[in-house]
Amino acid sequence: MESLNLWWTDLLSGNAIFTANTLEFYWNGLTTTVQLVFLSLVIGLLLAVPLAIGRGSKRRWIKLPIYAYTYVFRGTPLLIQLYLVYYGVVFFEGIQESMFWPIFRDAFYPALMAFTLNTAAYTTEIFHGAIKNTAKGEIEAARAYGMSKRLMLRRIVLPSAFRRALPAYGNEVIFMLHASAVASVVTIMDLTGAAYYVYARFYAPFQAFIFVALVYLCLTFTIMFAFRQLERRLLAHLRPRES
Repeated sequence: MESLNLWWTDLLSGNAIFTANTLEFYWNGLTTTVQLVFLSLVIGLLLAVPLAIGRGSKRRWIKLPIYAYTYVFRGTPLLIQLYLVYYGVVFFEGIQESMFWPIFRDAFYPALMAFTLNTAAYTTEIFHGAIKNTAKGEIEAARAYGMSKRLMLRRIVLPSAFRRALPAYGNEVIFMLHASAVASVVTIMDLTGAAYYVYARFYAPFQAFIFVALVYLCLTFTIMFAFRQLERRLLAHLRPRES
């Protein structure tokens, strides 16, 4: 019992993790994680919207390649995808002499590509399901007003699908935040990489990883709160009216 109390006191003291050097590493890791997750989600969302529309196309030559893409990226681990992008890009002939090599030489951009392709695959299926479940009454009403397919898609289908997909997409955002921890395996100094640095330098695994876990927890609750407020605003018409 006494040894447990000493361990807990040492854990809370945080002598190994609250130094100017380590706090700078944690801050840099936090900014890298936020940048990586934010950029991959934004680019992935921009890719997912047209892909989700094409996924529901009646033309097989459009929907089958999109289905194959989402099937592969949702069916394989993100870590394997990251390895393939990071290590596999050097096998393209002439890539090291091309203008793109300074980009791919930096580990951040291969990780961003892998994360973007992964989240775009999941988001495509989320929006495809939401578009597919659009109420027939909304479609018939839009046609009765004489809307074209493009106008109906922009004004009726996509806004309605986005509202229905919001809870599932919120889970995808949280998943990407947690999955970003694998970026440290390709030398990116994210939050998890900062924890590894503190662990290796001060041999303080409990302090380092528990502190980083608390940071991830705060980020997760912030995302959950933001999506909950967004759901309350966009789905207000579904709440029962007060008499």
